[in-house]
Amino acid sequence: MRTVLVTGTGGAGRTTVAAATALAAAREGQRTLLLTADRDGTPEALLGIGPLRGGPGRSADRLPWSVPVALTPGLWAARVVTEEWFRDELTALQDRGRGMLDMLGSTPLDGEEATALPGAESVALLRALRAAQTAPPGTGWDVLVVDLPPAPETVALLALPEQLRRYLRRLLPAERQAARALRPMLAQLAGMPMPAQKLYEMAERWERELAAVQDVLESEATTVRVVVDPGPLTDRALRTARAGLALHGCRVESVVANRLLPTGTPDPWLGALSGQQQAALKELYEQWTPDVPIRELPHLGRDPQGLGDAADSGPGDASGDGLGDGPRDVSGVVSGVVVSGGGGPRPAAGLAALAGPVGAPDPRPDRPAADPWSVEDRLADEGALLWRLPLPGADRDGLGLVRRGDELIVTVGPFHRVLPLPSALRRCTVSGAGLRDGHLQVRFTPDPDLWPKRP
Repeated sequence: MRTVLVTGTGGAGRTTVAAATALAAAREGQRTLLLTADRDGTPEALLGIGPLRGGPGRSADRLPWSVPVALTPGLWAARVVTEEWFRDELTALQDRGRGMLDMLGSTPLDGEEATALPGAESVALLRALRAAQTAPPGTGWDVLVVDLPPAPETVALLALPEQLRRYLRRLLPAERQAARALRPMLAQLAGMPMPAQKLYEMAERWERELAAVQDVLESEATTVRVVVDPGPLTDRALRTARAGLALHGCRVESVVANRLLPTGTPDPWLGALSGQQQAALKELYEQWTPDVPIRELPHLGRDPQGLGDAADSGPGDASGDGLGDGPRDVSGVVSGVVVSGGGGPRPAAGLAALAGPVGAPDPRPDRPAADPWSVEDRLADEGALLWRLPLPGADRDGLGLVRRGDELIVTVGPFHRVLPLPSALRRCTVSGAGLRDGHLQVRFTPDPDLWPKRP
């Protein structure tokens, strides 16, 4: 299934771009689900629908989102229902561990008194990503568009499965399960399941779930769209977000420059704002293209509400699919109405005006993405191996590098990742590192005590 994760700088219009992306995919005949975790009612106001609510009843196997609402042929919308999902999971966890809880004299919590803990929304979102992939053929979706939090929170969210799996391997290593064959006998003698057995069984379930979610995130069919409202204060935030996404191997499909004001206006106030945007837009093109395309979305004069008239192309369609070699003029916006060439002023359009320029996701195979890290053999010429880690947007001041055993801990600004070293590099020592052309190049020299001796 094609999955598009929409994030960006705070207040840049992520929900709008996610909805326009989903609408564009549906218009191409793809069964599309727009999924949001926003709980303040913004998605409903944007889409022009009633509240997105969870389904009736309670079940530990219920999907972690509200009942999908059909918006237009091929397009549905739903919200991640963190509270309901958390209560169901807590109840199921208590049911599985009832014997242990009884032994400890614990009083189980009622579902009605359970409130989602901090971090539960992230876990529910990841569970939803996995659940969307497992629908039976013919009943699921072709495209999943997810409206995610701002970029720093999204990077932490996408890094979570790998981090939790690493914690599980360290705290409950698989090699210590060698005595599992004795546990049934010990449990039979004790008259109840052994706590260690339940603990390992729980860890195994978590490992399977986390591995499945990580497979989704590492699939070539999963990409990220980064939304930005061009301005002088967004450059630093966007650079940091780009470096964090690259650190965790996330594939950025496009950058969406949202709410672009018209150029060439005689109004000095509007002209100053537009000039500021165009300067920031030029920097975006210099930093991201040609590797990542820039998509330009015009300001509609007001926040879009509803899908809009399908026949009403709105501003921006005249410029094609929104891709180009540089900044372009967009339709004029004056006093909250869109000026249409030759047709006079008319009310600003809904999401239909943005579906064209934002574009539908390109088709991609659902298979593991290629490893972005590469080892360059320079043994013959320089007596070293070079590990190249693509980190566009990173700067030297916020970069950290620590070798610990068979792992390399890389820090980029507020983000860090523990990378297992390839087998050849484990027999080497780090002899240098440098940041060049958006790549962290780590130099490894063979350790004479560990490197195979040549005859």
